[in-house]
Amino acid sequence: MQNNVLILDFGSQYTQLIARRVRELNIFCEIKPYNKVPQDMSVYKAVILSGSPFSVRSEDAPHPDLSQIKGKIPLLGVCYGAQYLAHFHGGLVAPSNTREYGRARLTNIKNDERFFYEITDGTQVWMSHSDTIQKLPEGAVIMASTGDVENAAYRIEGEDTYAIQFHPEVYHTTQGKLILENFLVHIAGLKQSWTPDAFVETTVAALKEKIGDDKVILGLSGGVDSTVAAVLLHKAIGKHLHCIFVNNGLLRKNEFQDVLDQYQHMGLNVKGVDASARFLDALAGVSDPEKKRKIIGKVFIDVFDDESHLVEDAKWLAQGTIYPDVIESVSVTGGPSATIKSHHNVGGLPDFMKLNVVEPLKMLFKDEVRRVGASLHIDDERLGRHPFPGPGLAIRILGDITREKVAILQEVDAIFINGLREWGLYDKVWQAGAMLLPVNSVGVMGDERTYEKCVVLRAVESTDGMTADWVDLPYAFLQKTSNSIINKVPGVNRVVYDISSKPPATIEWE
Repeated sequence: MQNNVLILDFGSQYTQLIARRVRELNIFCEIKPYNKVPQDMSVYKAVILSGSPFSVRSEDAPHPDLSQIKGKIPLLGVCYGAQYLAHFHGGLVAPSNTREYGRARLTNIKNDERFFYEITDGTQVWMSHSDTIQKLPEGAVIMASTGDVENAAYRIEGEDTYAIQFHPEVYHTTQGKLILENFLVHIAGLKQSWTPDAFVETTVAALKEKIGDDKVILGLSGGVDSTVAAVLLHKAIGKHLHCIFVNNGLLRKNEFQDVLDQYQHMGLNVKGVDASARFLDALAGVSDPEKKRKIIGKVFIDVFDDESHLVEDAKWLAQGTIYPDVIESVSVTGGPSATIKSHHNVGGLPDFMKLNVVEPLKMLFKDEVRRVGASLHIDDERLGRHPFPGPGLAIRILGDITREKVAILQEVDAIFINGLREWGLYDKVWQAGAMLLPVNSVGVMGDERTYEKCVVLRAVESTDGMTADWVDLPYAFLQKTSNSIINKVPGVNRVVYDISSKPPATIEWE
């Protein structure tokens, strides 16, 4: 892909936001760790250096070789990137007297009409750093300041090298998207051509070339990601795609049959495999959330190994892995970001399973997957389905897993989700579900004391799962739902609502 942007990740919490903002401009980009700069830079028309928790003054500061980039390809340094370009090219970076964090006003904009095209003097920007650039690097001219930061933006004369001390990718930088557009379109000359239709066209062509006439097995879940992956693959290889929907015993109420029914008229070759006993037996007595995920992942692979032998000459296993899965499971493409949790469909296959992995959605965020699905004419109801974790209810049951607990949570979840639909709230929520806590609480039903389970309802709004905020559901709805759960689900006597955001919490409880 020749119309491409490289983002070098120095470990910033905002690196993925840079990628999202670039994608929103219909420009493709990818993230690589700072210590793995691609040898072949011919496919990149611009490079962005991310922020970082490190200081350029420390001995262990990230220090990539930019010799094939700086002065040769349009380059934008953001925060740490700006300090890096100053520190290692004749400038001076020193500790700031106070930590410069939060909103600021960009003033004295000058010396470049392209980078700050249509940017208003006094526009709000977001600062997040403890060092400051006291002296600009060789050949640099100042472009803008703030009340506390003199060298808030600069450029290198004779090069398309720009640097800004603030974060254009965050919401609080009100004209940040326009600044990125100015750099990428007006300076780097990138075309805004990366659309869902273009993604479908290029991906289908790449899948045809990669897979040829080989047979592919796809783990279908009924969710948006695997559905879009299946339709993409079917468009590319047709009858050579074999979809398998596994019942791991941890699905929502009636979901196994419902999903099979949904795909009956889509032209996909789908086989249902009920392996619920196999999963639940393997999970018996296990409480640690990471162990649960690993067990589910192993059994999932074992089931597919069994099924692959039933599909003669199967060569590939397709998965609906998306970008947040990869980001949260490993450091971003080997970079310095921290692991949060593992995903059962990330990390490859064991050596004994002779299938190659194909992940057509691996570089897409959730909202991008939905737009691609719309381009493929997948119906709105299926595309609007809330995300559901691969490990299913196992990570919504805190503590050990039993068939009784699964049955309880399935009933609670069904009441909650069906209620959202009945009240017209389902499409206003990005993801919703119920958690079963490993505690009992005292209650009173009639004249009798009860000592039963507590469940948590959770509903969040988000665009990609990277960040999320809780949804302020109507009190009347919560009251009705709580009463319905307690009255209809034996074993539950208390319902609470989770009002934490991500971060600091995660969407799921495990």
